[in-house]
Amino acid sequence: MAAYLQWRRFVFFDRETVKEPPGPDGGGGKPFALPPGIAVCDSGRGNLVFGDILHGGGHRRCPARQIWFLPRSLQLSSFQAYKLRVTHLYQLKQHSILVSVGEDEEGINPLVKVWNLEKRDGGNPLCTRIFPAIPGNKPTVVSCLTVHENLNFMAIGFADGSVVLTKGDITRDRHSKTQILHEGSYPVTGLAFRQSGKTTHLFVVTTENIQSYMLSVKDYPHLELDTHGCGLRCSSLSDPSQDLQFIVAGNECVYLYQPDERGPCFAFEGQKLIVHWYRGYLIIVSKDRKTSPKSEFAGNEAQNSDKQVLNIYDLCNKFIAYSSIFDDIVDVLAEWGSLYVLTRDGKIHVLQEKDTQTKLEARKSDLFLMLFRKNLFEMAINLAKSHHLDSDGLSEIFRQYGDHLYNKGNHDGAIQQYIRTIGKLEPSYVIRKFLDAQRIHNLTAYLQTLHLQSLANADHTTLLLNCYTKLKDSSKLEEFIKTSESEVRFDVETAIKVLRQAGYYSHAVYLAEKHAHHEWYLKIQLEDIKNYQEALRYIGKLPFDQAESNMKRYGKILMHHVPNETTELLKILCTDYRPSGDDEGSGMLEDKKANSEEFIPVFANNSRELKAFLEHMTEVQTDSPQGVYDTLLELRLQNWAHEQDEQIKEKLHNEALTLLKSGRFKTVFDKALVLCQMHNFKDGVLYLYEQGKLFQQIMHYHMQNEQYKKVIEVCKLYGDQEACLWEQALGYFARKEEDCKEYIAAVLKHIENKNLMPPLLVVQTLAHNSTATLSVIKDYLVNKLQKQSRQIEQDEQRIQKYREETTRIRQEIEELKASPKIFQKTKCSICTSALELPSVHFLCGHSFHQHCFESYSESDSECPTCMPENRKVMDMIRAQEQKRDLHDQFQHQLKCSNDGFSVVADYFGRGVFNKLTLITDLPPGKSATTIEAGLQRELLIHAKRST
Repeated sequence: MAAYLQWRRFVFFDRETVKEPPGPDGGGGKPFALPPGIAVCDSGRGNLVFGDILHGGGHRRCPARQIWFLPRSLQLSSFQAYKLRVTHLYQLKQHSILVSVGEDEEGINPLVKVWNLEKRDGGNPLCTRIFPAIPGNKPTVVSCLTVHENLNFMAIGFADGSVVLTKGDITRDRHSKTQILHEGSYPVTGLAFRQSGKTTHLFVVTTENIQSYMLSVKDYPHLELDTHGCGLRCSSLSDPSQDLQFIVAGNECVYLYQPDERGPCFAFEGQKLIVHWYRGYLIIVSKDRKTSPKSEFAGNEAQNSDKQVLNIYDLCNKFIAYSSIFDDIVDVLAEWGSLYVLTRDGKIHVLQEKDTQTKLEARKSDLFLMLFRKNLFEMAINLAKSHHLDSDGLSEIFRQYGDHLYNKGNHDGAIQQYIRTIGKLEPSYVIRKFLDAQRIHNLTAYLQTLHLQSLANADHTTLLLNCYTKLKDSSKLEEFIKTSESEVRFDVETAIKVLRQAGYYSHAVYLAEKHAHHEWYLKIQLEDIKNYQEALRYIGKLPFDQAESNMKRYGKILMHHVPNETTELLKILCTDYRPSGDDEGSGMLEDKKANSEEFIPVFANNSRELKAFLEHMTEVQTDSPQGVYDTLLELRLQNWAHEQDEQIKEKLHNEALTLLKSGRFKTVFDKALVLCQMHNFKDGVLYLYEQGKLFQQIMHYHMQNEQYKKVIEVCKLYGDQEACLWEQALGYFARKEEDCKEYIAAVLKHIENKNLMPPLLVVQTLAHNSTATLSVIKDYLVNKLQKQSRQIEQDEQRIQKYREETTRIRQEIEELKASPKIFQKTKCSICTSALELPSVHFLCGHSFHQHCFESYSESDSECPTCMPENRKVMDMIRAQEQKRDLHDQFQHQLKCSNDGFSVVADYFGRGVFNKLTLITDLPPGKSATTIEAGLQRELLIHAKRST
């Protein structure tokens, strides 16, 4: 129980009297007056609603028995709702529905009417439902009325202790059901619905007890909450700030109730007349002085001469927000964000709550200064919260409270208040106060909360981790860094740097691994912890791209300390990489291979591992980059060159030669040749010369090593492809002072057989050798002269034959020109059938049926039989004509040929040096074409005559 006498009083409301609006003539300013006789009222939906119960009288302009509406513009309007009186009004806050209770005839017969204010019936609100209020047939007076905001419940209390509940749509008769919910011996003084989720309760208070009904359950079970009650209008329902508790005001105390139990109570003495709840405030109207005792049910029937006190209580913060005395209050209404107090004289007083800024100013001027002076910061905080002070204002109170505690030396308490300013107060303001080493634990608490609210930056993270390390609080440090990934509220990279700098390598590694900071993890493992095996294992778990980049970065370090394991990982990375720990399916998704050539520098000082790596790559991946094969060749040649053991050297020799013969060095022929030459790898050099068709180099190589037999072998093998080898061999042996007669004879024999050199050139070449006598070339010269003699005889015979044939052909030409041609053919030259007219004859002696000639002939002027041979001759003549002016070609062939005389003879024979004339001695003015055409014409005429 809390005594209100200990509560402090404030003035958080401004009181004014409502005045009439200015008229057309600018008049106004007089207090606004309601019609006399108003006894019931309510508010909602932008109106103050009044009902009058005048007996035979009324307003000077309006009839009695009206329901009045007063909007904010103060333009009063009304409509006639009942014939005699209006006793109760209930305006719903969420619907434009007004429920009224009144009487249309004398006697006790109250009627309930439901009005839809949005619809009109003849200018008045539409009455959607009318029904009698009395329970059964018992005449009794209605004492109170309440309606649920969902329009599914309405409860009416009576003076005889009965409560009638209407369930269903209260606006329609067909969709609702009315029943007696409660019967008792004491008048019902208050009703209130409480909705919590899907559960609906009805509080029923009488002059002697309080009960709670659960309407969401069948049969409506009820519970008696207390054995004392209250007078009319002395109960109300709080808002969610007080957990929707039912408030009952007795003369000694104010009680709060839950549906199943009684809550706290407050000792507010005095006879209570009216109780309301408004925006977290409890409003109580009570007598100003004690009067003679009255019945509880008639406790609101105050005499006109009595003064009444209106108090506004803040139950959360336990202070009185406003208190004032009024004359004979009819009721207190809430609308348009203000309270309106109606007095019996028709006046309306408005209580306007001061805005938050005004309250703050008031706090600064008196209230809060007083609270601060008395160190009542908690009360100031509660007061600010209850008035919904914004976060900036609350933060300022927390800051002042923290400053106060800090100045008093209560650093633990101060840091708790500073923590409540996070998000509003600049963190540096607090941090500077606690940088002292003795207060580091307070700073740690503040920084922890800063991180929990995700408001810390990198500097704050650094500072917090330094605090942990200075305090050597490993448990807190682990708790901070080992939060789940979804709860991380700090910059991870900054934390890793700080932990590494402080020597907390295991913690730094944990963070780096957990949050996938791969570079930091590997850097700490390799540079600080020097755990190379673990670093290599970690790389093996990474996705392909990251594993590849980290092996390029740290491969040399790992190769130096763990060469075998590093080599194995590189083999996998360049062939079929799958992160370790991955299942088969996810590994297949990678399907990537690193470029093995890029990892060769990793093996800078590890030739053994490099050889194993390169050989593995060439075996499992035949399409490896060329650099892999080049490096492997160089490595094998180096090993071969430095090896002393003959057996091992032979093995290395075969391996290097096998690699050369693999066909992988065609595009880098020069590079491979240089490598073999650098290491004096003779077989490799000769093989590459052969592959590159460098036959002269092969022979020169043998010449340098004075391998005479090899020189002869090279000439035999490649002499057909490059004839000058024999000439070079002859010159080589000719320069030797040693006895090389055997080799010279072999060379001369081949030169003779292939006719590669003129005899004179051979003699001149051998003249330089002092050991070569005439007997060496005797056989060569004799054979050569004999061959030339035979060739001359053959040429002379051929010349004689051509001359005779030429003479014969010329005679035939003369005969054709001068003598008639007799055609004696009896068979067609095409079908070999007997020749019949019409026929076609040619000067060449061939005859044809005309139809055979027309079928097979391609030209009317050529013999079909002689045409193929004639075309060959003509083609040869044309070719000679095209080539006879090709001076450059002739000069080139003459220069490059071993036998220049044969080239000249060939061109001479083709008529290059003679003017070719096909038809000579033509008659003046006639061309060869004209003569040939004439002959053909004569043949055709002869054929026609024959037919």
